[in-house]
Amino acid sequence: MTDDTRIFRRTVRHFVEHDLAPHQALWAAQGRPDSGAWIKAGQAGLLLPDVPEAYGGGGGTFAHEAVVVEELARAGIPFGAGVQSIVAHYILAYGSEAQKRAWLPRLASGTLVGAIGMTEPDSGSDLASLRTLARREGDDYVIDGSKTFITNGWHAGLVCLAVRTDPKATGMRALSLLVVETENLPGYRIGQILQKVGRHPLDTCELFFDGVRVPARNLLGAGEGRGLLQLMEQLTYERLSIGLAAVASAESAVEMTTRYAKERRIYGNPLIDLQNTRFKLAECKTEAHVGRVFVDNCIQQHIAGRLDPVSAAMAKYWLTDCQCRVIDECVQLHGGYGYMEEYPIARMWRDSRAQRIYGGTNEVMKEIVGRSL
Repeated sequence: MTDDTRIFRRTVRHFVEHDLAPHQALWAAQGRPDSGAWIKAGQAGLLLPDVPEAYGGGGGTFAHEAVVVEELARAGIPFGAGVQSIVAHYILAYGSEAQKRAWLPRLASGTLVGAIGMTEPDSGSDLASLRTLARREGDDYVIDGSKTFITNGWHAGLVCLAVRTDPKATGMRALSLLVVETENLPGYRIGQILQKVGRHPLDTCELFFDGVRVPARNLLGAGEGRGLLQLMEQLTYERLSIGLAAVASAESAVEMTTRYAKERRIYGNPLIDLQNTRFKLAECKTEAHVGRVFVDNCIQQHIAGRLDPVSAAMAKYWLTDCQCRVIDECVQLHGGYGYMEEYPIARMWRDSRAQRIYGGTNEVMKEIVGRSL
């Protein structure tokens, strides 16, 4: 942390508390945030803080992105700013200069919302088996297929789409990434907002592509067949962000449960006077602290360009498992109130479960680590 990131944290925390938190109940009921929230987030500097200023970003490092991830997780607020950054980094890493200048400033301002189109109904973490096909016809690609569980899907004006450009190809050369601008796009359709167990204020949808035409110049990278490698490279960024959110959420859960245990009385004394309560909180605080040390090291490695996919997989699986363990213990210490929707710990418990699934299931993360042995 530096003076710059500390100042940025105050800005982000103020925005989260005053511009996002008051609307959570409404957004949960409608299954999506209001579109105006994206514009406000862009104006506040929450979007693309680690993208160069030349492309409309904040000009910072991943440390600035980490502040946004942490503050959203600390407050228990699902908002798709992290996905917006992930989309931007695909474009930043593999896009042409024209692509960067066309899309990044609009993503940074919130006038354009981004989504990642990877998961399909019949293929989740197994990206090599996806079926959405993009066939070349002249100066266009024609896309047929569907995607599911797409975060920011309702608002997405830009979808970074994983497609099969050669139906006969296998392995690393099978996939490509196409950037799809969705506004008034014939053949493109958004399905209903999916009814998730948690993370209700975040729009998650199915997307359908029926003969959708996209200019061939929207291909990311120099030629077809590079998509799987591009996905593998950028998933390190995504998995680190997920692990970071897990740590911040666990730390917040321990803090709020400690306060509750000091206020709640049982048998005439504060709940924290019971040895079991202190021992459980000690265990939770220790796990969260170990996670913090681990993730801070991963952040430093990432900023230095040294975080490898195996370490990112370790961070993603272990930290999200830790998050769920800690928050579950904190719910238990709240007793019946821990299961009430009005208590933040209940919403945090419900929302944390998805962390072990998206970004690659934790079982797949262990497989990645196992193959490296």
